[in-house]
Amino acid sequence: MITSYITAAMHEAQYELMEDGRFFGSIPSCKGCWADGDTLEACRDELASVLEDWLLLGIQMGHRIPVLAGIDLNPQPVNAEAY
Repeated sequence: MITSYITAAMHEAQYELMEDGRFFGSIPSCKGCWADGDTLEACRDELASVLEDWLLLGIQMGHRIPVLAGIDLNPQPVNAEAY
């Protein structure tokens, strides 16, 4: 499920070439999730790594994770009547 989420988030990634020739990438839905690199491929790889860390830390700390492509990684309330 996390792999599918990362794939969906990376499809939303936006990249730009900075004045210094480096690439900057971000995922607007995931506030604060950004990376840069010497090449576009290096930027993508770093962004995927940053996203994974961002997700794991956010889940651990109980932050609200944005729903992407119908994938909801947020804890769901337990229905006591189901037991």
